Amino acid sequence: MSVTVEVRLLSGKTASVNAGLDERVELLKRRAQIALQVGKGRLVDSSGTVLDARVSIEDACVKDGDSLTLHISKAQVLASRRVFFALLGDGSVVSWGDAPWDSVVQDQLQNVQQIQSCGSAFAAIRGDGSVVTWGSAAFGGDSRAVQEQLKNVQQIQSSPGPFEGAFAAILGDGSVVTWGSASGGDSRAVQDQLKNVQQIQGSNGAFAALLGDGSVTTWGLPGAGGNSSHVQDRLKNVQQILATADAFAAILGDGSVVTWGMAQDGGDSSSVQDQLKNVQHVQANYRSFAALLGDGSVVTWGVAAFGGDSRAVQEQLKNVQQIQASRFAFAAILGNGSVVSWGAADCGGDSSAVQDQLKNVQQIQATAFAFAAILGDGSVVTWGAISHGGGVAHSVKLQLKNVQQIKASEGAFAAILGDGSVVTWGMSDCGGDSSAVQEQLKSESDEDDDEPTLPKPAGGAVPSSIAPVAALGKGSALEAVPKVSGQRVREMTALHSDDEDDVEDMLQQHLARVPAKATPPSRGSSTSSLTRPQGNAGALPGIAPKAKDAIRAELPT
Repeated sequence: MSVTVEVRLLSGKTASVNAGLDERVELLKRRAQIALQVGKGRLVDSSGTVLDARVSIEDACVKDGDSLTLHISKAQVLASRRVFFALLGDGSVVSWGDAPWDSVVQDQLQNVQQIQSCGSAFAAIRGDGSVVTWGSAAFGGDSRAVQEQLKNVQQIQSSPGPFEGAFAAILGDGSVVTWGSASGGDSRAVQDQLKNVQQIQGSNGAFAALLGDGSVTTWGLPGAGGNSSHVQDRLKNVQQILATADAFAAILGDGSVVTWGMAQDGGDSSSVQDQLKNVQHVQANYRSFAALLGDGSVVTWGVAAFGGDSRAVQEQLKNVQQIQASRFAFAAILGNGSVVSWGAADCGGDSSAVQDQLKNVQQIQATAFAFAAILGDGSVVTWGAISHGGGVAHSVKLQLKNVQQIKASEGAFAAILGDGSVVTWGMSDCGGDSSAVQEQLKSESDEDDDEPTLPKPAGGAVPSSIAPVAALGKGSALEAVPKVSGQRVREMTALHSDDEDDVEDMLQQHLARVPAKATPPSRGSSTSSLTRPQGNAGALPGIAPKAKDAIRAELPT
């Protein structure tokens, strides 16, 4: 027995399509795509429900004479630590970079809304609010113990450490489900407090949840900010929470800031507390914070060499519109479209080589050790570590025209052009080489787009998060909205080296280029903080030797 249905595009174009009741919805959809001369999309019934392409037409309750809508849209690119994902028009997913999965997982990744990563594990939210996880169990890739609880999930956040990590999911009723390593994946001690949760932020081993009444609940490793008891009485009317690797910063309703966690990583803001007034946004890198004040100036604190001290550029940090962060540096877009950068030079803190090109900048995105800026004419300027995307091959440079948006993983960039095509560069194992999936990405960009294209943002970055993900990316209208569920950060975890002698040489060479003495930060400007590299704790010489080893492992080669 067969049925005939009318399939309509949002543009109004229609086609009659015939299929057998025992045939899969996927076949009906393909016939509709051919008849309407469009590419991949999702079939939606009259009630607005997306039909599962894997089930039979009979099981999908499609009846003869029904009217269905075929939603077509360009691929959406999302970024995580070492991999990029593209959500295709039909809700399926393709990836490139380092994201191992099998055919079972691939088949489950339908109608995906968000993907979050945690080290070598991943979690995807589907349209029905369910969650699919895969990858290393130590980082949360196995969610079977909590699978029955993972329903109507609205947002997922991660807390990756160097050897294990965890996920935390906010459900539709404001409760929280956690899984993965015990440090952050076990929230039983605070479960009765986790009600009406609006936002969750993660450091490397701890979580902080913003509740509807403006209070904050923390759990996980105390040294990573999992214990906020000493500042709990100050955590009232909190609007937003940000995190470095091992510290948190909360913006209060009166524009002041409360910090906790590892002191040298930004958990102690006492040296600049009197400057932290009328704070509009806070940006965080791996070791430091930068706060944008209402007058367009910037206040920084944390590790001085890694962006916590902005005095060298303080006079330039005026009328700041937006701040982006790499692992150990910051870059600010000023009101006139120019850029000021500071922090570790080999992480993009020195943009002097391209300063004359940085004009009319619209958006900045960052990998761990490099920045990429989109100019008003759609071209791109990069700086920082060449290996991590700070350099662009001439053949790639020629393709970077009419760029609308850039996503970033830990070591690579992906630029989305005006026609929907994607251009990538940087470390291959971080997604810098997309040649294996270009045909799939190209087929999406070549297809007619039945839905309106969003305008290119003016003067503001589109977060690289994997949003509900980056980008997504470290991906999505997440710009400084107080208490917004789904606020994202880009995940970064520490790089490690097996050659101690090489690491020591790199550390000494790096420290020779930056001040060794930590000095009080200066005033400046920052916008919303949607990018927060994550990884193992580290420290400058004179701090714990174990922490110093972690920093050695993070310096770019």
